[in-house]
Amino acid sequence: MAERPKCPDCPRIQEVLSRVGDKWSVLVVTALGYNDVMRFNELKRHLGISQRMLSLTLRELERDGLVRRTQYPTIPPKVEYALTPLGQSFREPVRLMGYWAMDNLANIDAARANFDERSEAS
Repeated sequence: MAERPKCPDCPRIQEVLSRVGDKWSVLVVTALGYNDVMRFNELKRHLGISQRMLSLTLRELERDGLVRRTQYPTIPPKVEYALTPLGQSFREPVRLMGYWAMDNLANIDAARANFDERSEAS
């Protein structure tokens, strides 16, 4: 049997997918996709996320080039977040995953109930 070629980019792909597949990252991208520009506290209220988790998520999304942070020199400081063109390109796959989840909620609920029944019976 022939050996499969190794994927030299697999570790990097895994790193990117773990970031963009993260629950909060997906929700931030979705929120910014619908609202163009949002301030930190707007996002926090909208998502029901802790300040620390939102800070970490926004920082990583900014680092990956998906979110743009704009700080205005006002008192108090005004900071806004928006999707970059790369972030905008991620909206469609996120939207499709959301539709897939909505379309399959009943199937997932049934599978979970079936699994739980089997687990309790063992």
